[in-house]
Amino acid sequence: MIQVGDALPAVTLAEYSEVEGNGCSLGPNPVDVTQAAAGKTLAIFAVPGAFTPTCSAKHVPSYLQNADALKAAGVDEIWCLSVNDAFVMGAWARDQKTEGKIRMLADGDAAFAKAVGLTLDLNGKGLGLRSNRYSMLVKDGKVVTLNVEAPAKFEVSDGATMLAQAKA
Repeated sequence: MIQVGDALPAVTLAEYSEVEGNGCSLGPNPVDVTQAAAGKTLAIFAVPGAFTPTCSAKHVPSYLQNADALKAAGVDEIWCLSVNDAFVMGAWARDQKTEGKIRMLADGDAAFAKAVGLTLDLNGKGLGLRSNRYSMLVKDGKVVTLNVEAPAKFEVSDGATMLAQAKA
C-alpha cells in the first residue's frame, strides 16, 4: 500500500469534459497523474463507486462544503477518483454540481487503485474490483497524509479531516 512520502503512481486517469477549452476536447480526456500533480498541492479522495449512497450523500458533499476553505489552505485542486468510466464520472459530476470545485476522475480499469494497493474486491456483490475509500494530501506528486477507511466506514477520509490536515 502507498505510504506517506511515496510518489503517486505514473498512470493515466480519464476526465469527461462537456465544454471544449484549455486544450481539452469534448468527451473523455486523458489525465497523466504525474504531469497533473507536478508542482501542485492536491486533496485526493477515492470512493468505491459513483452514485452509490455514502459516496453521493456524504463523501462528495463533504468536499464540496470544504472546497473554498481547502483552496484557502493552499490546496490547488481536489480530485475524486472512482473505478468507473469517464462518462459515468461526468454524469456524477453534473448530478453533484462539482464543476469548478472537484475534478471527477475515472480510474476505469482500476490502474490507480491497483498501483496504490487500495483495491476493494466487490465481485460477490456484483460490483467487481473497486477502490477502497480513502483520502490523501499530495504535494508535488508526493503523499503527505493518507487516511484509509476501515471496511464499510466513513470516518477519516471526509473533507473536514482533509481541511484540518491541509491547514496543519
